[in-house]
Amino acid sequence: MADDESIRYRNAVLYDESGHKHVGDVLLHANGNWSASNGDEDVRQDIDGSGRLITRSLQNWHTHLAMQLNARDFSDGFPLHRWLNEAIFPTESKLNPEYVRIGAQAAAAEMIRTGSSFAADMYFYPAVTGKVLQDAGLRGLVGGPVSDAALPSHPDAASALDELDTILKNQKAEDRIQYAIATHSVYLCSEETLRRASELAEKREARLHIHVSETRKEIADCHDKTGLYPVEYLNNIDFFKPGTVCAHASWVKKNEIRMLAEHEVTAVHCPSSNMKIACGGTMSLPAYNEAGVDVRIGTDGAASSGSGLDMLAEARLAALVQRHDHWDATLLPAADVFSMASKGSTDWAVWNLEDIRMRPIGRSGNRHLANLIFNGAECLDMWVDGKAVRMNGVTQTVDESAAWNELDQAVETYYEGVE
Repeated sequence: MADDESIRYRNAVLYDESGHKHVGDVLLHANGNWSASNGDEDVRQDIDGSGRLITRSLQNWHTHLAMQLNARDFSDGFPLHRWLNEAIFPTESKLNPEYVRIGAQAAAAEMIRTGSSFAADMYFYPAVTGKVLQDAGLRGLVGGPVSDAALPSHPDAASALDELDTILKNQKAEDRIQYAIATHSVYLCSEETLRRASELAEKREARLHIHVSETRKEIADCHDKTGLYPVEYLNNIDFFKPGTVCAHASWVKKNEIRMLAEHEVTAVHCPSSNMKIACGGTMSLPAYNEAGVDVRIGTDGAASSGSGLDMLAEARLAALVQRHDHWDATLLPAADVFSMASKGSTDWAVWNLEDIRMRPIGRSGNRHLANLIFNGAECLDMWVDGKAVRMNGVTQTVDESAAWNELDQAVETYYEGVE
């Protein structure tokens, strides 16, 4: 049933969560549902939907949003551990809340422009990022980093966990911005730190977020130290909780994938980051699907992926690399990879069907999702929690020009002295 909080799009094309196409007049309801329109309902806005494609918005399940500050790629050509220790950690030591605000604000603007309404983030000063996303009208699972090194925001892991305990205690289940405990990795967190983080997650019914099995060096070092590979080790110390977000999860054995399934983990495929830093392998999706693991897509940070926060581009690469790695051109057709990139979304992105990249539409108009994934398109409108964060190609909740200018100015001081 429509109410005066609904939005009507006339003569539009809408794809639902199951990938089924609907053509005609539709209502987008404030609660995130949709229905066909009779044309006579009381609505908040009545929009000409001809030339518009409506889909669920995209969700980005592994980000470091404020790393927009690192998008000036002074670290190009570094393998992961040189990239971390010689480029990222030294510059991040200069971070402060204002730098994080500026980087996260630019990230929010890019998310909105490219049709993403949600990010599962992992970065310093999480309350700052949370406020930026809240003010931008977006959703987030904002993870506060926890590690025994490289913490510009805290002297040690214990103080990071104490801050997160306070944040988690005060959040409400209905908040658009939720917080998580972002233990960096098995190589930057001691067993004691990992156990304490897991205990806090259980106490506050919160999610954990961790980089896991990203490179061969990581798994080899973990095995040399513990006799176990990273997922086995985390399983052995009772780290996992339902909903734990495991970024990358590339260098894993089938028994480890079964462990992730047993613990109801969300694994995140980050192909552009894996390829840019030459990790030598990406997530093996068929094995994850066979085990029943919940798999999502993430861009990683701007500095590690080189591709920014464009989830259409990341979804395209996710499909292509799976086909390439498995010698199987049937893997991840457009409808499947779009479903993977938007799974769980209750919000709407509205794309420009007049964008040249969306042509030809195909016989019977059957190429909408294929064009969107493999060619891309302009995001005209986006509705989050029933509110417009972008309309007619103009972002409503972030001043884009101001965001870009602040970012440019911040980078000049942030990189002062860096070659």
